Amino acid sequence: MNSLTKDSTYVLNTYKRLPIVVKKAKGSYIFDQQGKKYLDMYAGIAVNSVGHSNIKVRRAIEAQLKKHMHLSNYFVSETQNELAKKLIDYSFASKVFFTNSGTEAIEASLKLARKYGKTISDDKFEVIALHESFHGRTMGGLSLTGQPKYQEAFAPLLPGVNHIEKNDIEALKNAISSKTCAIFLEMVQGESGIHVLNDAFLNEIVRLKETYQFLIIADEVQTGLMRTGKMFAYQHTTIVPDVLALAKSLGGGLPLGAMLVSEALENVLKPGDHGSTFGGNPVSCAAGLATFEILSSAGFQNALLSKSNMLFKGLNEIKQSSPSIKDIRGKGMMIGIEIDGDAELLKNRALKAGLLLNVTNKNVIRLLPPLTISTHEIELFLRIFKQILDMK
Repeated sequence: MNSLTKDSTYVLNTYKRLPIVVKKAKGSYIFDQQGKKYLDMYAGIAVNSVGHSNIKVRRAIEAQLKKHMHLSNYFVSETQNELAKKLIDYSFASKVFFTNSGTEAIEASLKLARKYGKTISDDKFEVIALHESFHGRTMGGLSLTGQPKYQEAFAPLLPGVNHIEKNDIEALKNAISSKTCAIFLEMVQGESGIHVLNDAFLNEIVRLKETYQFLIIADEVQTGLMRTGKMFAYQHTTIVPDVLALAKSLGGGLPLGAMLVSEALENVLKPGDHGSTFGGNPVSCAAGLATFEILSSAGFQNALLSKSNMLFKGLNEIKQSSPSIKDIRGKGMMIGIEIDGDAELLKNRALKAGLLLNVTNKNVIRLLPPLTISTHEIELFLRIFKQILDMK
């Protein structure tokens, strides 16, 4: 029985697997059992931001393994403390709560928002979220997610969540009230096809916050840690969040999430209000520290900007001669290519050509390459992508 057959036999069928079995992964490439090499534009869905099997991350993991793997959060963790300090130094935050995943960071944020609201009024519990958003698959995250296709089978969902169209200022004004305790935002909506929130919409949120005293909660699970060209996507805007949810690339390939909170909120949750057995695992935090050291280097950040510009420039040049491309949008190394037609066809062509492309929302190719991708690898991607577009 081969690996794909074992997987379909023993593992619950909730994922649409690619028809390859991975033997190893290194840098920007995945290698299958037959030795075929694939340029990986998934990067573990924005997880492997410093590439597969990064040597600095591996050494940090190995060093921590020699000390201890897990103690529980009854004990202070050196790697957890150091990573929390790094996140605070590079953001608005005053304190950090560690989780295992992005959706758990969203759940923690939702609980904090509800408790914060009750410190003002018992009926200040409503939450605003956006249509086409994606905030995870737990019941709280799913309730915030503005996509009925994910929600309908699991209704009824969490009460008090209202959805509005992104960038619709009138809808925003109509939805916000004294009952609103928080608004959840992805500065770039990733799962629905890479949609950027505009400045006018964000500025109006800041203005309304002064009147209605709600929290601005930034979901940066996918956008955080240099994915959009800045350490956090909110730093492209005038918004300073009250709370930020983070995960994916935070653990350098190991499960790790975090909720970052502002100084005004650091005492809302008391001991016993929330917790996590594995959140902030010492090994995951060691991997996160090594990843952060790479991402925070000025040389790395300058190179990232240059590579992002190169990728956008190359894609726009291809678009000029390819009528099947309707739009190219995004920031940094988070790019959506909207296709006139079914993007799955291009995904399948790319797979045969040794290129791994992710499709979201049926007609959008979502590029989330390792941030360590080289200029040579970008050239290779552009060459293969043009070839598969030109196929008849």
